[in-house]
Amino acid sequence: MMGKKINKIIKVKKREHVNIAVEENFAYKEAEILSSCITGDGNHLLDKLKISFKRAKSIDIIVAFLMESGVKLIVEDLKEAIKRDVPIRILTGNYLNITQPQALFLLKDALGDKVDLRFYNVANKSFHPKAYIFKYEDGGDIFVGSSNISKSALTDGIEWNYRIHKNGHEVEFKYYKDAFENLFNNYSIVVDDNELDGYSKSWRRPKLFIDLEKYEDNEVEDKIINYPSPKGAQIEALYKLKKFREEGFDRGLVVAATGIGKTYLAAFDSKNFSKVLFVAHREEILNQAKESFVCVRPEASTGFFNGEEKVRDTDILFATVQTLGQKEYLCEEYFKRHHFDYIIIDEFHHAVSKNYTNILEYFTPKFLLGLTATPERMDNRDVFEICDHEVVYEVRLKEAINKGWLVPFRYYGVYDETDYGKISFKNGKYDDLELEKALMIGKRADLILNHYKKYNSKRALGFCSSRNHANYMAKYFCENGIKACAVMSGDKMEYSMERGEAIDKLKDGEIKVLFSVDMFNEGLDVPSVDMVMFLRPTQSPTVFLQQLGRGLRRHNDKKYVNVLDFIGNYKKANLIPFFISGDIKNIDKKGKGGYIPGEEEYPEDCIVNFDFRLVDLFKKLAEEQRKITDIIIGEFYRVKEEIGERPTRLQMYKYMDDDIYSNIRSKAKINIFNDYLGFLHSINELSEGEKKLINTVAHEFIKKIETTPMTKTYKMPLLLAFYNKGDLKLTVTEDEIYMSFKEFYSKPSNGVDLLRDKSSKDYKTWGKKEYLKIAKNPRDAFVNSAGEFFKENGDSYSLRDELKEFINNRIFVEHFKDVIDYRISRFYKERLEKTNEDI
Repeated sequence: MMGKKINKIIKVKKREHVNIAVEENFAYKEAEILSSCITGDGNHLLDKLKISFKRAKSIDIIVAFLMESGVKLIVEDLKEAIKRDVPIRILTGNYLNITQPQALFLLKDALGDKVDLRFYNVANKSFHPKAYIFKYEDGGDIFVGSSNISKSALTDGIEWNYRIHKNGHEVEFKYYKDAFENLFNNYSIVVDDNELDGYSKSWRRPKLFIDLEKYEDNEVEDKIINYPSPKGAQIEALYKLKKFREEGFDRGLVVAATGIGKTYLAAFDSKNFSKVLFVAHREEILNQAKESFVCVRPEASTGFFNGEEKVRDTDILFATVQTLGQKEYLCEEYFKRHHFDYIIIDEFHHAVSKNYTNILEYFTPKFLLGLTATPERMDNRDVFEICDHEVVYEVRLKEAINKGWLVPFRYYGVYDETDYGKISFKNGKYDDLELEKALMIGKRADLILNHYKKYNSKRALGFCSSRNHANYMAKYFCENGIKACAVMSGDKMEYSMERGEAIDKLKDGEIKVLFSVDMFNEGLDVPSVDMVMFLRPTQSPTVFLQQLGRGLRRHNDKKYVNVLDFIGNYKKANLIPFFISGDIKNIDKKGKGGYIPGEEEYPEDCIVNFDFRLVDLFKKLAEEQRKITDIIIGEFYRVKEEIGERPTRLQMYKYMDDDIYSNIRSKAKINIFNDYLGFLHSINELSEGEKKLINTVAHEFIKKIETTPMTKTYKMPLLLAFYNKGDLKLTVTEDEIYMSFKEFYSKPSNGVDLLRDKSSKDYKTWGKKEYLKIAKNPRDAFVNSAGEFFKENGDSYSLRDELKEFINNRIFVEHFKDVIDYRISRFYKERLEKTNEDI
């Protein structure tokens, strides 16, 4: 009996042991399953990915889309993996534009060529996979489910994902891995710089982003933001700047619409430079710039160089151009020429003024960055030329709105009965006093007030023509129950207020409208502004876009800005429709006939409404501008008066109004640059010495150089060899040709053609043989197309003997050099235009 009882107890114990083992195994399996189930409810994919990034020996990612917010969460982990030589491949979609271009730029900037980044490339086929594949030393993991690379998908959204361990699930793991290999290798295109540029330029924010961004981007605030990292356009621009410097360039221009964050961009880009100079023309811009730089570079010391302070020994110096641009401070006693590694010229369209020019000519930084929203000629001076026509990055008004970086506008063109034909107009501007008198009448002020009242504006800006005009409008609004004030420089007026106080009161809602004179065109940062009013004639696209930009900054739930433009029969009013569209470059092609762009030509979600009377006015004004010959001659004398001397070809080309030049450039009969001597002769502007050149072989030679075709710059160093720094030669040796080419292409902007051609990208290592090889092209071209002037002499190259009598003629030599300078400048500008068209 005892034995049976013992056996029974043993069997029971065995059964209990088995049950315990089963329960323990089930609990283990349950724990493993639960650790692999990711549902987003306090259990997010990002935490799991970060662990896998650290263990990985290879990383493959396939997602339907990438967003900036998500890439920022994992980019540092990917950089660490790259340091361990972990191969990374990413396949994403470009369908419906969900993938943000700045997300791609961010990856390329951080990981360079170490990441193999590709687009799925099968048209009209949906692409919705979301999987993260890791191989480890001892196995691997695949996370598959619903999470794309976005902030909400990786962190706080409800997303279901499941982890498949390679160990124990070899078949499933291999199946997914093979499927990835097939798609990546056979159905994709590489996202290189060209693909990236094309995608970025064509990308428009999808409608669904309006709601999606509420979860992805919560950084839009009413004040300067302490950005943890670059965002949006800044990411794209930083990548471009990095590449630009790698190519050897030492100065470049960034063109970005107001509100993009150009100052922050400069702060981020300057991080690797120890001595930085930031130059602007207003104290307010410098104060805001300092706040931005301190956010990005808190460890750097800062100081000001202005009328009151003269700080020199600091990491980042903020200087007013009015002070630093004086010759007394541009000397070794204050600053050595190479004192600054990195110089930023803010609002770069002002850089043609004398004090800016002094600064640009004195300092020799490692890199100079020009920043502007409006690079078109200010006072008809060519801003592009200062940066060798090298635009590093460009995002204009239309593109910025289409990408969702700025809010749309609702524009109302209001017919204004003011007769500008009765106001004196000289040298491109209306008489100040006459204009002021015409604008300060009760009937017009009432028109403005009544239109203002149509919209529920909380914060508005009104742009006026003068101090008296601004004070008058502020008084008129106050007397009619709208809290308003005027902001202006100089002595205080009855309804004026100090700028800082006025802005604070506007932000707080104590004041509804600020009327200003030029002071808010630049440097104002009040994103909550919901209306702008143009109360003066605005003939310049630069000024127009600056003023419009004051209302385009994103802010909380702000959906758009209202724009009230009071338009009369002032000069160039017919170009306003193109200013709004942002299509400044094509004004000549369409605007001269009174054409008004269609809806599709304006930025997305924007409304444009012109009073029907303005349509007739635009046509009438366009007709008046068609007498092109008289206009060209008038423009010549305007430029002559502005610069104080008869303009050379180069000066005329630089300072001529863009619209006029666009009209003549493709019309040989009226293009004065095809025979500038002949043009000067026709208006009796030649000296007696120059008259002796007319209709001579020297005149014909100059005309040939003015019109010679140029697809590259090769002809210019060949001509400069003949010029010989002013001591003109009839014959040049191959040694002289070689030295001229070498000197010419030592300047980075001249080397662009060589650098960007695979066959010549190593030109900096070239010797005589290589330079003479490319010199053969222009030598042959001149002999074939201008054989009446050029001839080959074996190892030397000559001008024809017929020109011998002119080689010591100083007037001829000066025109020869002027033609070369003009053609180089024109080549840069046209190369830039072609680059923009190709994009």
